[in-house]
Amino acid sequence: MEEKLVTQRDWDDAHLINVARQIHADDPTFGYRFIADELPGRSITANEDRVARLCSQERIWSVFSKKRGLNRKAGPPVRDNVMDRQFTAQTADELWLTDITEHRTDEGKLLLCATKDVWSNRIVGYSFDSRMKA
Repeated sequence: MEEKLVTQRDWDDAHLINVARQIHADDPTFGYRFIADELPGRSITANEDRVARLCSQERIWSVFSKKRGLNRKAGPPVRDNVMDRQFTAQTADELWLTDITEHRTDEGKLLLCATKDVWSNRIVGYSFDSRMKA
């Protein structure tokens, strides 16, 4: 059985990751740039690119970050498109459109489902929740 030695670079990276996790836990708004700025105060010298690589590898992101590193594709439509993109209505309550939007907050994600009447162009109903139940 072959022994694998831990290189000094691996050891330093592991130490930097632990410190980055501590800094991020203290303030989750900190992304890799702020983490890199905090390192000299903790007697650690590291290039910003290295900090960015390690934070990305460990998925340490600012809570305000738009890019999450996961490219998910939407699944198939839940219902058939019976309107064939003809979005006009002659009377009220003839055609409604709905949409679900995910918003990230400090407490986690929040889902907003809104229903719009095409004829009056008004929102006729909406619902907020932390998860989809149906």
